[in-house]
Amino acid sequence: MKTGTLVTPRQREVLHTIQRLARQLGYNPSIREIGDELGISSPNGVVGHLRALERAGLISRQRFRSRTICSVAPTRRANASKAHRGLPLVGRIAAGNLTEAVGQRECLDWSDLFRGSDHYLLEVRGDSMVDADILDGDFVVVRPQTTARAGSIAVVETADNEATLKYWHPEKNRIRLQPANRKMKPIYVTNASVRGVVVGVIRQLRNS
Repeated sequence: MKTGTLVTPRQREVLHTIQRLARQLGYNPSIREIGDELGISSPNGVVGHLRALERAGLISRQRFRSRTICSVAPTRRANASKAHRGLPLVGRIAAGNLTEAVGQRECLDWSDLFRGSDHYLLEVRGDSMVDADILDGDFVVVRPQTTARAGSIAVVETADNEATLKYWHPEKNRIRLQPANRKMKPIYVTNASVRGVVVGVIRQLRNS
C-alpha cells in the first residue's frame, strides 16, 4: 500500500469481493458483477471504490477494457516492472468433463511470445483436446472475447457456471462443444457463453 493512503472498510470489502469472484469464476470479475455482489446498483459507485484501491496499489485495471480488474499480490507490487511483462495465470480449465473453473493469482513471463496485454493463461486438465495437440498439463494462451467463429477452440462457460475448453460449434437450436479426441462424444448445451479463444499453447518438456 502507498504511504499515507488509507483504505476504508467498504473498500476492503470490495477488494475481498474481487479476489473471491476471481477464484469462483476463474477470470476477472466485471464492474457489474462486483456491484451485484455488494448490492451497489450504480456502476459509478463501484468505480469510485476501484479508483481508491488502484491509488492504494491494491488492484490493477485497464480502462475501457472489460474484465481487467484484478488484485495485486505484494510480491507482484514489489516487482512491478517484471510482473507487467508477464501473463497472468488465472486458473485451470477442464479438457475432459465439465467442471468449475478454479481461479488463482500467479504471473508467468512469456510475453516475448504472446504480447497481447489482455491475454491470460489457463492450465489444461484432461485429454479431450489431444488431437488438437493440447495435452494435460499444457498452458493455453487465451485472448478474452465474447464471440468465436465456428470451429474455434474456445473457453466456454455454461449456464451452470461450468467451464470447459472445446471446439465451438453453434447449431440451430443448440451449441455443440466438440472435443478433439476420437474416443469422446460431443457435449450439447442450449445456453453457453464464450469467454475467450485459444491463440497459443505452451508446453513444458516432460521426461519419458
